[in-house]
Amino acid sequence: MRVIFMGTPEFAVPTLLALHEAGHVIPAVYTQPPRPAGRGKAERKSPVQLAAEKLGIEVCYPLSLRDLDAQADFLALEPDLAVVVAYGLILPGPILDAPGHGCLNVHASLLPRWRGAAPIQRAILAGDHVTGVTIMRMEEGLDTGPMLATARVPVEDKASGELHAELAEIGARLLVETVAQLDQLKPEPQPALGATYAAKVDKAEARIDWSKPAELIEREVRAFAPFPGSWFEMDGERIKVLRARTIGVNGADGTVLDDELTIACGQAAIRPLVVQRAGKPAMKTEDFLRGHPVPFGTELR
Repeated sequence: MRVIFMGTPEFAVPTLLALHEAGHVIPAVYTQPPRPAGRGKAERKSPVQLAAEKLGIEVCYPLSLRDLDAQADFLALEPDLAVVVAYGLILPGPILDAPGHGCLNVHASLLPRWRGAAPIQRAILAGDHVTGVTIMRMEEGLDTGPMLATARVPVEDKASGELHAELAEIGARLLVETVAQLDQLKPEPQPALGATYAAKVDKAEARIDWSKPAELIEREVRAFAPFPGSWFEMDGERIKVLRARTIGVNGADGTVLDDELTIACGQAAIRPLVVQRAGKPAMKTEDFLRGHPVPFGTELR
């Protein structure tokens, strides 16, 4: 098939590569434009753009697909199918209707649960035991289209970054399998019940509130690792917690309870296992404490 690929972050790259390896013709890749990043504010290309350029595929990054000229350019590519993976732009009706086989989306949840921008993080925060990937035929609603295939994945104690990588690979394989069987598959409408919305993660959510139960804080640590990273403040410095476990002891909220940096929460406590100082690499907590001991009774914010 002639497949236009539309995606931006690292999560989308395995699907682009899988489509290319499967022998589909990809006349163009659509992605978000390069944007200033880092201390020098140099323009940084998206992971999808970098992958497309390595494959020698034309890259397009219109600011909007509602523009008539952008729609004409898309139609001129004569696509049989469009595949969308975390692209970042809304596809209007003329774009959705252009490919003969429609537009398919690789979404990192078991729809209708966790429609929206941050399904992996929200699944971890909610304490879901299972998540997965859904291949959906797109329509104009937000992640509301009929489903063609799903794959289930246990959440266990995985951090967001781990689930992100796992679901990206599973989604890529599932998408290629779905395209191969597209004429035989019957789209299944999403259930009316069970829909939830996965709002984009706000950086303000990442600051640890020690009045919360330890179980919830531990889930936040996993949901926000590696980015934006759950954090607390100590001696005016921001310390990220990238891995932690719950400990069945109690104390005043935010108080250090021992020499292993066990910190009391609203219910029980957490013990950070991996931490990161601002501008420094991540390290095991025991290594951090050798250079920065935190005395029993210290109150953290």
